[in-house]
Amino acid sequence: MPASAKNSLRVAVLADSDTRWKWGALTASRLGPGDTEIHLDGYLLRGRATPTARQLREVGVDADSLREVTAGEFLRAMEGAGDGKPYDVLVLALVGGGVQAMLHGLGRLWRDRAERPVVVTGYVGVVYEKLADGLLLRHGADLVLANSRQDAERFRAVYEGVGADASAVTEVALPFLGGAARTGEHDPYTVVFAAQPSVPDSRKDRAYLLERLIRHARLHPEREVLLKLRSRPGEHTTHIEELPYQKLVQRADPPPNFRLVYGHMGEVLDRTDLLVTVSSTAALESLHRRIPTAVLTDLGVREALGNHHFVGSGCLVSWDRLDAGHRPEPDPEWVARQGVAADGGYDTAFDEARTRISALLARPGGLPPLAPYYTPVTAPGYLPGILARHHLAPDGSPLPGAPAADRDPGPVRQIVRRAARGAYRHGVQRVAPVIRRMGEL
Repeated sequence: MPASAKNSLRVAVLADSDTRWKWGALTASRLGPGDTEIHLDGYLLRGRATPTARQLREVGVDADSLREVTAGEFLRAMEGAGDGKPYDVLVLALVGGGVQAMLHGLGRLWRDRAERPVVVTGYVGVVYEKLADGLLLRHGADLVLANSRQDAERFRAVYEGVGADASAVTEVALPFLGGAARTGEHDPYTVVFAAQPSVPDSRKDRAYLLERLIRHARLHPEREVLLKLRSRPGEHTTHIEELPYQKLVQRADPPPNFRLVYGHMGEVLDRTDLLVTVSSTAALESLHRRIPTAVLTDLGVREALGNHHFVGSGCLVSWDRLDAGHRPEPDPEWVARQGVAADGGYDTAFDEARTRISALLARPGGLPPLAPYYTPVTAPGYLPGILARHHLAPDGSPLPGAPAADRDPGPVRQIVRRAARGAYRHGVQRVAPVIRRMGEL
């Protein structure tokens, strides 16, 4: 019986970072009609960015179960379909290579099974780089979600341009937009800079942005100036952060009205009067709430920074103008094309996805086999390397020696894994930057 007929939906989400878990879990919560009960099982793909308990709490989404897995363990779980009941929907909230690996691994598992979950994937935010690469790695899912009308058009153009089926592209919106619209200024007036782990990536540029933020706090002592950080030292997000702002602040002398904040972005936006960023998706959350939003031009408008995505938005501005009191006015047409439905249309943004999922679940004879664009025939020099990173052979089967491909990890193995991941994070955040700086001497 289709999930829509029994008013319940069993959903599994596989995510590889805190941001993608947030996107995947919130997307899962929106995939059923209003009266549908969602049963959510979460799987966290083990790696450098596996979320910590604090990061998971910050997302604010409760799962019925949540566990950390390797690719092999996840495929085994899907072969057994959770606790014996089949999933209706599987959300792959992974980087493109991870999606492609899972599509091939799952395709092998389900090649003789018509009764399988509807496979959904997409992007966690603004798509400003590796458009063709990322899209083709996601091809093969039943639904490839586009967060805006603009993205849906671009996605279809890429698929059609290489002769791939584009019917999976489905327009939705970012699942974490919401919250009350700003109705007036707070006391004190609050300026928030939304930091990003990898943009910009140089010490000089990050130090410059911090210096300007502190200067703004000094110029406006009546304001509260907040530096919103994604992670605490030692934690990883979707991107590696080798130069955390926490370290740079230690060398500065900020005024009393400047401070660092963590926590849920929505809660920070509740008290924000001006959101400033380089290119964070937080800008779209802010625009959705009608909060004045500034995308900085100080370091240039460049693809490497991602702020080129905001060309035409009306939000591009420099610190000098913000210091002088300028408040950007967003272009309504640009905002509408980004899926930022500040006029209330956001409530229906997932209707098409829900309809398509219901139709697929009710499809006579079940679902067809997964059919990614990349195969050993279309990409023999690319696909094997993508799959090998997840210990899969070109046909989607586990490679010999793949970790936990045939058994669950014991207590000792779990302890060793946690220690190894901690050592890796220490190496990336502490040792590697020192080695690079020594090489520059």
